[in-house]
Amino acid sequence: MNICIQKNKKDTGREAALKGALYINNALREKGHAAIIVATGASQFEMLSYLIKEKIEWSKVEIFHLDEYIGLPVSHPASFRKYLKERVEDKLPGVKAFHYICGDEPELEKEIARLNTLISDNFIDVAFVGIGENGHLAFNDPPADFETEVPYLIVSLDDKCREQQFNEGWFPTLKDVPLKAVSMGIKQIMKSSHIICTVPDKRKAEAVAGTVNGNITNLCPASILQNHKSCHFYFDKESASLLDFIK
Repeated sequence: MNICIQKNKKDTGREAALKGALYINNALREKGHAAIIVATGASQFEMLSYLIKEKIEWSKVEIFHLDEYIGLPVSHPASFRKYLKERVEDKLPGVKAFHYICGDEPELEKEIARLNTLISDNFIDVAFVGIGENGHLAFNDPPADFETEVPYLIVSLDDKCREQQFNEGWFPTLKDVPLKAVSMGIKQIMKSSHIICTVPDKRKAEAVAGTVNGNITNLCPASILQNHKSCHFYFDKESASLLDFIK
């Protein structure tokens, strides 16, 4: 594990973006193209704002969407497609391809099959991810499935996950938060050559401690990142406040 702790969210996001851009550009030099995964949520605001400003030949980069609510239209304020279109795609008009999860697709199984084929045909160079308050990785809530080989799957969202989404202001009431989502599976995320995990904020401190200091367990899904050969964690002082080596 590689851990970088910055004093605030802005610096955390900047450093994470710099490292991720380095790996993307390395892939472009070595292969002439790259494929990455991007996450959403409040934890990724600063990182994405810096990443899109980096000198990267985006016309040679494919971007995969990490997770999306089932049944939510792209016009909804909480839609991750809306989030990524406004914060990433619209600001990178020359990007090679942006592979969204259409969670409101009537024939959802066909949509998942489409995504599974697309990502299976690609080698992911960099995955940009976060960690949920319940320790989830993507929308793989505890107890997460560490064994499935299916790249994208339908998952149920637990109460703590849904409360986080409501508390972050994405939904007017807790009842409005969907019960299910399409998420990239744990094994698919772990296949990425490099993982940039950006996690600022005090409310993530317990999940960060469980991820870094705890045992690897599907009750804290992000703890599996301890097994990745090139995972880089970016925390601010608040999210890192419960780490053993900080005390």
